[in-house]
Amino acid sequence: EGQLVAFGGGSVQAGRSTRLSCVASGFELRHLEIGWYRQTDGSGCRMISSLKVDGAIGYLEYNHPLKGRLTISRANANNTMSLDIRNLKPDDAGMYYCAASSRLTSICGASNYWGQGTRLTVSS
Repeated sequence: EGQLVAFGGGSVQAGRSTRLSCVASGFELRHLEIGWYRQTDGSGCRMISSLKVDGAIGYLEYNHPLKGRLTISRANANNTMSLDIRNLKPDDAGMYYCAASSRLTSICGASNYWGQGTRLTVSS
């Protein structure tokens, strides 16, 4: 049975960059659409961005506060997906989830594979 295991996150100072990653086992990320979601107490769980199999951006919310400061990527060689966030702000804090699916949706948890989440806190 396949799974996604998240790592990265933790406490990072505002203004710095961080990388959140998930490593897949039991399946190959290269054949699936991948995405990242964030859950906060105030806004619930929302999709941040996704990447299609061909490398095209699948989803990036137009007014998302992270727009312009993030890069979603996959590394087929080590079956890993990542989310790089630059110029971190305190409002970027939350629980970040990775997901992979034959067809991702904006609904949190509704994917073939869903990571356990990694918490990011941003100190000012």
